[in-house]
Amino acid sequence: MALRNGPDEFGLVTRLLHWTMMLLIFGQLALGLRLERMEPGLANLWLYGLHKTVGFTLLALILIRITWHLASPPPAPLGPHNALFWAARAAHWTIYALLVGIPFTGWAGSSATGIDVMIADRWTAPPLVEASEAGEAFWFGLHDALTKLLMALLALHILGALKRQAEGDGTLTRMLKGRV
Repeated sequence: MALRNGPDEFGLVTRLLHWTMMLLIFGQLALGLRLERMEPGLANLWLYGLHKTVGFTLLALILIRITWHLASPPPAPLGPHNALFWAARAAHWTIYALLVGIPFTGWAGSSATGIDVMIADRWTAPPLVEASEAGEAFWFGLHDALTKLLMALLALHILGALKRQAEGDGTLTRMLKGRV
């Protein structure tokens, strides 16, 4: 079992990053949707801290993943290079961009509250923007909109993977086992 990607296979590092991030992203989305409906208070303040900590973790993981893909390029996608292929590629790169942008908009929104942004209740992240109600509304509004876009693209990504698997092209198998 190779750690690095090969010309026709995903290595173990890529697959572990992919599936670990998938689990964290789904957990983060569920937590974020729950927080969106909550009134902040002392009893649930720890959930906001958890959301920020997981957000910083995902930001670190996507940066590691991008760096890893530069060091160990993934195999070429399977299938014909038609319009659907290029749409899927655009969606994939947009997901990567969102996984970088969404944590930054959350960080900026949290900074705009004027309250320290804590990571794992241990480290204080530097503020990205000055505290202001207008900034808080803008950054959290952008955070929400980008997150909704991410959810839509992830749904398409999953449906596309399942469709391709049903058609027997081996894309999902390759991400699970490394090779077709």
